[in-house]
Amino acid sequence: MERPGIELDTSLGYLLKEASSALRGSMEEVLRPLGMTITHYSCLELLAQRPGLSNSELARGTFVTRQSMNVLLQALERDGFVERASEPPTGRALPTRLTASGRRSLDQASAAVRSVELRMLAQLSDAEQADALRILRTMVRSLRGERD
Repeated sequence: MERPGIELDTSLGYLLKEASSALRGSMEEVLRPLGMTITHYSCLELLAQRPGLSNSELARGTFVTRQSMNVLLQALERDGFVERASEPPTGRALPTRLTASGRRSLDQASAAVRSVELRMLAQLSDAEQADALRILRTMVRSLRGERD
């Protein structure tokens, strides 16, 4: 009797996980000399693109718990990379912003991470890269139960 299961050699899900793991390892490798983790980098990148995000919004955007993000934000604030208002303008959320030092640190990290992405995409044509983006976005929407 044949065992039900997934054939790893042809499983797209398994290959995506393998790609994700390889990407994470490569990113960690280039961020480590900068004194950063992937979560640290992701937090700074999110703040650069969306200044004023709250702890909860940053946690969701970096795929960590609110507690973990709070610890990271305290460290980033202590080290001068971000600043938070001492009192929330409305509600309970304390908006966070990058400092000039945080921006410089992010610029270095972004260049390092971009080099990893360029290496990952080096053997794909522009059209193949566009197809990959479209396909991956469709997969994410499908898994989330979203429609186009």
